[in-house]
Amino acid sequence: MANSFFKKIIAAIAASVVFVPVTGTLPKAVASPAAPDEYHDDWLHVNENAEIVDMYGNPVWLTGCNWFGYNVTTQCFDGVWSRNMHEMLNEMADHGFNLLRVPMSTQILLQWKNNEPDPYMVKINEWKNPELTVEGVQGGKPKYSFDIWNQAVAWCRENGIKIMMDIHCATTASNGHQMPLWYDSNYSTDDWLEALSWFAEYYKDDDTVIAIDLKNEPHGKNDGQGMAIWDDSTAINNWKYAAERGAAACLEQNPNLLIMVEGIEVYPKFEEGHDWNSPAVDYANYDNPPFHGAWWGGNFRGVRDYPIDLGEYQSQLVYSPHDYGPLVWEQEWFKKDFTRETLLEDYWYDTWAFLIEEKISPLLMGEWGGFLDEEHDSTGDNRKWMTLLRDYMIEKRIHHTFWCFNENSGDTGGLLTNDFQDWDTEKYEFVEVSLWQDDNGKYIGLDHKIPLGQSGNGISLSEYYSGSPSTNPTTPTVTTDPTTDDNDVVYGDANCDDEVNMADAVLIMQSLANPDKYTLTDEGSANADCSGDKDGITNKDALAIQKYKLGLLQALPE
Repeated sequence: MANSFFKKIIAAIAASVVFVPVTGTLPKAVASPAAPDEYHDDWLHVNENAEIVDMYGNPVWLTGCNWFGYNVTTQCFDGVWSRNMHEMLNEMADHGFNLLRVPMSTQILLQWKNNEPDPYMVKINEWKNPELTVEGVQGGKPKYSFDIWNQAVAWCRENGIKIMMDIHCATTASNGHQMPLWYDSNYSTDDWLEALSWFAEYYKDDDTVIAIDLKNEPHGKNDGQGMAIWDDSTAINNWKYAAERGAAACLEQNPNLLIMVEGIEVYPKFEEGHDWNSPAVDYANYDNPPFHGAWWGGNFRGVRDYPIDLGEYQSQLVYSPHDYGPLVWEQEWFKKDFTRETLLEDYWYDTWAFLIEEKISPLLMGEWGGFLDEEHDSTGDNRKWMTLLRDYMIEKRIHHTFWCFNENSGDTGGLLTNDFQDWDTEKYEFVEVSLWQDDNGKYIGLDHKIPLGQSGNGISLSEYYSGSPSTNPTTPTVTTDPTTDDNDVVYGDANCDDEVNMADAVLIMQSLANPDKYTLTDEGSANADCSGDKDGITNKDALAIQKYKLGLLQALPE
């Protein structure tokens, strides 16, 4: 598709979308400055090496989580029915999550755009959240849902958290994600485009909102329920065509937004004579189905034949797969003693990993997660899959938003537990090693001026790249045995399996974060001290291993 076609899409959308002013909820407009200021200096772009970079060309790593609720009839983040929203956002930042993916619906965005009343009761605990009441007192009447949302945006800004809005479904509903397409019987494609355009325009002068995920998990497999396809047609259900139109709707209003495009579910086996009209089949009882299957929103095989074309805004495109483990569904690639190599061969590579392996595009894993406890995962296969994917994302610097912050996701659980009161420490420790940190263990935010969080455990993007001191006196170090013979040292092999890979980096970070649970042997400690400083084991050693695996170092020690 030529650039001129993309420009025509923008022109058509600009001509067709009518903006209705919202009264009573809009903050004071911020004038666009001649030069970047604190509201315009954090926009991100994609460079020629398929890296997401800041305005200075510095690579960044988006490592966040999902928090749903605005896509369902609570019309607010779930859990605010029992805890203070501000407190939970503070904790999210203090725990190192620099990006928040927020599922919404076309319905709620158009409701806000048109200043329509809330169709459902906003579900908050008014006693725990007096800031979210009209009276500003405990027990007061809840504010309008859009006012509550804008308060959340303000609190994210003060914490250095960036936001990615995700249109999870067309109609607000707890099961809305099960609908296969970006339109339904209530809201059309034009409604979806209108909602995207309005949201992008509304926040164009606030770089707290840095990205839009156009549609959560387009799917379907020709079974009469609706089917997302991917080709060069203008069919109403062609996700490639719709995604380019959706991107145009956003970028015409704010050309600095990152645009996340998810995949679909199935792609025809054209090489075997099949096409989009091939019949749906019972995959569990069919030896050779006509389609290459995938998780909903996870299939990017179509990019080989028909890549997304954003014209002059191509630098804003990020592909965003979703990936889950056997506890969500026992996919074919799990029905063996699977490894990273088998997952790549059987599913990952041709479905989405080729995009990062071949430097076609950066990837943001929009959803990944699951149960780790023995009660749910008696075989350990779900933990095994999560470990393999986590370590692969660390090694390849795949951006990601963990599913999820909520505890009330039935097939995965979440980071919080006990009615949102407490953190699941085991799961958090598992995820924490995949969050962006400097060599002193400080969490790195995506804001150039505002450090991540309130606890002092986070730093700003400028602080990270300026080389300003970022000491963390609480970070433990593990001293090595000075009597170890250097001839016996295999630098980087912290787990002593005769290989140097991301498992070693992860073990080092785990041993520092939780030394009571994760320990290194004397041999592993000697191997792990590979940053070249001979200062005992710190996060710098884990970073050195990552550099080595990325090809930035030819050998260890650094």
